[in-house]
Amino acid sequence: MPGSDLVRLRLALTAFFALDGFVFAGWVVRIPAIKEQTGASASALGLALLGVSAGAVVTMTLTGRLCRRYGSHRVTVVCAVLLCLSVGLPPLTHSAPALGAVLLLFGAAYGGINVAFNSAAVDLVAELRRPIMPSFHAAFSLGGMVGAGLGALVAGSLTPTRHLWLLAAVGLAVTAVAGRVLLRIEPLTPADRGREQQAGPRRPDRRIRALVIVFGLIALCTAYGEGALADWGALHLEQDLGASAGAAAVGYSCFALAMTAGRLTGTTLLERLGRTRTVVAGGATACAGMLLGALAPSLWAALLGYAVTGLGLANLFPVAVERAGALAGPSGVATASTLGYGGMLLGPPAIGFMADWFSLPAALTSVAALAAVATVTGVATRRVG
Repeated sequence: MPGSDLVRLRLALTAFFALDGFVFAGWVVRIPAIKEQTGASASALGLALLGVSAGAVVTMTLTGRLCRRYGSHRVTVVCAVLLCLSVGLPPLTHSAPALGAVLLLFGAAYGGINVAFNSAAVDLVAELRRPIMPSFHAAFSLGGMVGAGLGALVAGSLTPTRHLWLLAAVGLAVTAVAGRVLLRIEPLTPADRGREQQAGPRRPDRRIRALVIVFGLIALCTAYGEGALADWGALHLEQDLGASAGAAAVGYSCFALAMTAGRLTGTTLLERLGRTRTVVAGGATACAGMLLGALAPSLWAALLGYAVTGLGLANLFPVAVERAGALAGPSGVATASTLGYGGMLLGPPAIGFMADWFSLPAALTSVAALAAVATVTGVATRRVG
């Protein structure tokens, strides 16, 4: 494939990663308004929001097969269209069951596009022979920050319906431009096709499947920390350290900004250290950072801990997904993504239970514990990458 096509492919995939973060963050910031509109109780809203998770997890397990059959580029574009259209549906609902139903579709599109564009990105990484996977996930983080910031700006002036359909229109415009580029470029040869042709059987052997699950566990450990800090980080600062509501909100911003910065420099880091050292260093850094963030007696030390945690976790998920995809193609990406997403779902409720049993600071140290698990796992898989 000509170099110019590879550049266009990278730009198109970067646009879809950013679009995914932008649309998802735009939806998240309007959840309070949607709750008020539907009149749902906290428990009813929680059940409705499970629709996103259920739709994503189910679709992730199927998208790998769709990518093998139709190509990851086509699946990415179709899922992007569905994602943009479905984000406008929640404001049209007036009950928790109806909200849950449309969120199933939104979650399915979200899960599908994540597997599809990660699969395409894995193939591009293999073609370029450069560890550029973190740059795509940096685009997702930047898109999320823009989407959340825009949502905060327009929340007082636009209804959820107008806001989310504006997001849908922007998303469809981006999809029209980036999708045209993506569909004109033939999908790159999946990383596992040559292996399958030589070995004969289509299904990866037990060793490959086991390694894919191991890399999925690294993704789970990372996403667990993201979910935990998103839902509980601010509460810890306010409840345990006496921070104001505004200062507490800065906590997750420190984490998110540091993670974005870590991903923007991830390619350089991977080129210098390699995958194993990057995972080990990142896991150890996140472990130390979260111990500081959870146990520090002052607000500023805790904020520093959150930022260090973000830097440490930044490149673990991209590396884990890329390694799983290199080993088993789209099905490997699907497995690692599903486990990672499961970690994001597991984090908040697990922290809640542990906070009731012990305390919130003690519960947050579980993020450090799983970062340590990711570190040990990285050492154990050093011969793979």
